[in-house]
Formats: sequence, C-alpha cells, structure tokens
Amino acid sequence: MVRGVRKNTYVIFLILIAVIIGIFIMSIPKNKPIGTERINLQLITGGFVSPVDIEFPNDGTDRMFVVDRPGIIYLINWTEKQVFLDITDRVVKLDSNYDERGLLGLAFHPDFKNNGKFYVFYSAPLRRGDPNDYNCVTTISEFKVMNNNSNMANASSERIILQFPKPYMNHNGGQLAFGKDGYLYISTGDGGNADDVGLGHSAIGNGQDLTNFMGKILRININAEFYDIPQDNPFANQIGGPKREIYAYGFRNPWRMGFDYDTNTLYAGDVGQNLWEEIDIVEKGKNYGWPIKEGTYCFSHSSPDQSPSNCSQVGYMNEELVDPIIEYKNAGSEGIGHANIAGFIYRGIMTQFSGKFFFGDWSASFTSPEGKLFIATPSDKGLWSFEELRMTNSKNGKLNEFLLAFGEDNQKELYILTTERSGPSGNTGKVYKLVNA
Repeated sequence: MVRGVRKNTYVIFLILIAVIIGIFIMSIPKNKPIGTERINLQLITGGFVSPVDIEFPNDGTDRMFVVDRPGIIYLINWTEKQVFLDITDRVVKLDSNYDERGLLGLAFHPDFKNNGKFYVFYSAPLRRGDPNDYNCVTTISEFKVMNNNSNMANASSERIILQFPKPYMNHNGGQLAFGKDGYLYISTGDGGNADDVGLGHSAIGNGQDLTNFMGKILRININAEFYDIPQDNPFANQIGGPKREIYAYGFRNPWRMGFDYDTNTLYAGDVGQNLWEEIDIVEKGKNYGWPIKEGTYCFSHSSPDQSPSNCSQVGYMNEELVDPIIEYKNAGSEGIGHANIAGFIYRGIMTQFSGKFFFGDWSASFTSPEGKLFIATPSDKGLWSFEELRMTNSKNGKLNEFLLAFGEDNQKELYILTTERSGPSGNTGKVYKLVNA
C-alpha cells in the first residue's frame, strides 16, 4: 500500500511538473526572435534631450544634423556640436515626463547646396480661431541658411508651408523625406487619443477619412510660391472632397519613415495600439487599414485588447487594404515592444548585412529603457522574417536605452538615436553609428 501511494504521488508530481512547464511555455511571448547577428555601437556624440531625427544633406560636405525634440537642430562636427536652428520659442512646451510632440522632423531640399532651403515638422501652440479644446498645431515650415554662413540657419526666414490643428498630444507622425521625384513626403498620425475615436476624430476614423490630413502620408511639391499638388497624387483632381495632398492613408502613427533610394521604395513604421506593431511599404493611393485593421488582424475600438475574428477586408471606397511586410506583437500583449521604429535597407560597407532591413522598437517597458534593434530579410511572399541584433560592446548584448530613430548618411551607413529617459528631459540623448562587431 505504501509503495502504491508513493508511486501515485510520484505520478501526480510528474503531472504537476508537466503542467507547470506547459504553462511556462505558453507564457513565452510569441514571435519573439532570438538573435544570432551581432553589431557594435560606436558613440558619436551625446548630451541631447530627446534626439528624434538625424539628417545628412547631399551637398558634398558630409555634415551631420541632429534634431532635438524641444526645438533645436544641432550641427555635429565630429564630437562637437553647435546650434544650427533654435525654434524652442515656437514649439509647444513639452511634458518632461512623457510627450510625443515637439520638433520632430527635418529634410534638406535636394538642391540645398545651391538654395540653402530645408524643412521642419513641429508642434506649435494653438492659434486664434483653433478649437479651444484641441492640443496643438502640426506645422511644416521652410527655412533657409544665413547668406554668408551655411553652418547657421536664419531663424527669421521661416515660411509656413502647411498647418492644421490636432486634438491630442499623441500620434503626431512627424517624419519628412524627399523622394527621388523631388516631392516632399510628410507622415502624420491619426490625431491621438486611442482607437482613432474621440475629440476631432471622424466617425470612420481619421485614418480612413480622406477629408482631413491625419493618419496619412502626404506628398507635396514645395517648388512653388506656396506649394503645389503633384498631378499624379491619387486625389489630385478631386476638388472639394479628399485632401489632394494625400499620397497614402489608413495609418495610426507613422512615427518614422525613410526611402531606399536604390529601389525608390518608401518604408514606414506604423506604431500599433495594444496588440500589433507593423512596418509597411508605402505606395501611392494605397489604404493601410487603420482603424479597420491593426497589422494583418481585425480591429474594433469596442474590444481593442482582442482582435475580432471578422472585419471588412476593404476600405470605404471598396479598395483593398494593404497588409504590412513586418508584424509583431506589442509588449502590452506579451510581445516584443511598445512602438516600432522604422529604419532602412542597408547599403553600406558591412557586406554581411547588404540588402537587409534594419529597424527597432522604442522599448519593451514604459518605465525602464529596453529598446531593441532588429534585422529583417526581405521576401516577396508574406511577412518578412527578422531577428534581434546583439550588441557585442554591451554588457548584456542589449541596447539598454530607449530607441527613438534611425538615420542614414551619404555613404549608406546607419545611425541610431537613443535616450535613457522616457520623456523629453535631462541630457542622456545619444547618437551611435552601427559598425562591425
């Protein structure tokens, strides 16, 4: 009897162990890659508040410019930096604990070497006549350098190109980029809040509403007295309906985007909500689904923490909804991270990475810096496979900072911008170059 009791107890123990192991396996975040590729981070410079963009004008000088969210653009000369433009007096006052507004984007005119023109994206205070309960004004402006000094911008040369009021602090988009066609591309968020609903949101969601600028990629011709609409924009000839500036739509918050000029392909990272993060190849006139879909999954604002089993697979004009090329679970649903950061196809001297797509995530945590770098393999069929990069000069192989943006220089080498704080405060912002391990 005792031997039988011991045997039964042993069997029950094994069953309990199996159950525990099963629960543990089921709790492991899905789609979480284990990286084998390794890279080093070369510190270029630091001391920024919240560096969100880095640009290199194609003017033969190889100068580096870093955008700091409170309202300053710095010119970097090796490890030294000088103020190139300061518009902190025109940018909304930021919340040091957390804020998605600020000076967010920079793009140099393709003929910057001769005309000295560049363009910025920033969040301005509300103007007279704007809705009192709105939050800020999305502003795209042109500036010029000083006549006798191309290392300093003329702050009084501002020419406002495009403005529209925005209801909430979050979901601004904020990236500017010139295409090979010479047109300026602008990424905008859906207006903020959550679920693409609330103050200032359309009944169908701003991402789907073609009568406003929010949740879109815009394209304009700035080589005009004000600006012109490119004649091949999808709604260029539809007066009084859709915004003629719209190039693509159906986005939640396309925070960072960039061109692969070798293939003339535009990549945009659309930051997801609670469940799915996505990166898209942006094409003219296409609908990328938000808020009908989040990634490849259905979305409903009535159940944002659970993907519905069914939803429309077309937009409100019966157009196809385009799925992303990269998708992963948000950390809020036991996934990888809270906000994807789109990067670039690598075309530099590290031949082992040639043709691979570098991207990342802001952080797996809101309270501690757990940003991540990834590398993806392009595919013509379905979602791209990817894995997490390991930093060989990091104590644990991880980034250990919040990731804010990627940049590409004129030699096709890549950079990342980071900070140790979740909000725009302090001076922990850094610029790293990605180099061989």
